[in-house]
Amino acid sequence: MKTIKVGVIGGGGIAGAHAKAYLKLPFVKVVAVADLMEGRAAQFIEKYSLSEAQPFTDYRELLKLDLDAVSICTPNVSHHQISIDALRAGKQVLLEKPMSVTLSEAIDMVHVSKQMNRMLSIGFQPRYDPNMKMLREIVQSGQLGNVYYAETGGGRRRGMPGGTFISKKLAGAGAMIDVGCYSLDLALNTLGHPRPLTVSAFTTNHFGTNARYHPEASKFEVEDFGVAMIRFENDMVLQFKISWAMHMDSLGPTIFLGTEGGIKVTPYGSGPWAGIWNDKVGSMKMFQDDEIGQISRDLALVDHDLNLFHEKIRDFAEAVRDDRPAPIPGEEIVIQQAIIDGILRSSQQRKEVSVELPLNITEV
Repeated sequence: MKTIKVGVIGGGGIAGAHAKAYLKLPFVKVVAVADLMEGRAAQFIEKYSLSEAQPFTDYRELLKLDLDAVSICTPNVSHHQISIDALRAGKQVLLEKPMSVTLSEAIDMVHVSKQMNRMLSIGFQPRYDPNMKMLREIVQSGQLGNVYYAETGGGRRRGMPGGTFISKKLAGAGAMIDVGCYSLDLALNTLGHPRPLTVSAFTTNHFGTNARYHPEASKFEVEDFGVAMIRFENDMVLQFKISWAMHMDSLGPTIFLGTEGGIKVTPYGSGPWAGIWNDKVGSMKMFQDDEIGQISRDLALVDHDLNLFHEKIRDFAEAVRDDRPAPIPGEEIVIQQAIIDGILRSSQQRKEVSVELPLNITEV
């Protein structure tokens, strides 16, 4: 069996999750770790018992090694440049979400991945939930008819992070790209990645900038709440809403309305940090008509104990080993980045804005 040599760029918590998942794969060796903080890579290697790994402070030195692939687990604003450098160094890339901060960065990243014939796979582990897959199959099969409206998002009553997550310089944005990207991926992947045309949005940070609710209020620079209406070219609209904190227990389920039926989906879990789409499905219910009248039924969920994060890492590593395409290709996530870019522009300008994308997104 071919052994895959992997480097990990970034030494924070999410990088640790990558390392633990790689350690469970017998055909993978983590041979290098880079973190710009002096000594942090060496500490990471010791913590996760990566005995064959070399430490680096400059990721560009790591990229000079004979590696098959890298996991990029760094702050959001660095995703673009590190991905470009890794792809140009001939490495296959698994990039943690969000893909980038701006749309132009995302387009550039996909262009280089195609130019170099290297995969750029983006880390959206909820796609590996069998129930998420079932939802997509139902919608794509036409059981709902033509879907004309969808609604997604989620909200934590309290669940604001701190540190790099609230710095515009490092994160680029807040709840929209931290947890909102999961909701958008759920909807867009289910719908088959339709092309967005316009976005009208509103964002606030009332909670994050209030010392009553956040210990780093004076440093809080991003949004903690956002809502948007996205219009697509197939005469469909999507309502998107997300919150890190609010005076409410929920922002409601994800729904898909079609000419022949509808589906309501609730997220898994409970508690102050629950209510967003970064885990499993809680329930699904189908609404249709039959020859007698209106009917509704609960859809039987697939009972599983999969570690979705580990499934993401495994699929990427196997794709590298078997020379398969990227499991979650960057060209799909470009659409999401276009919407997030539109949300931020619309909120700032306080008006509806147009979304500009290359004519053929898969060939940017």
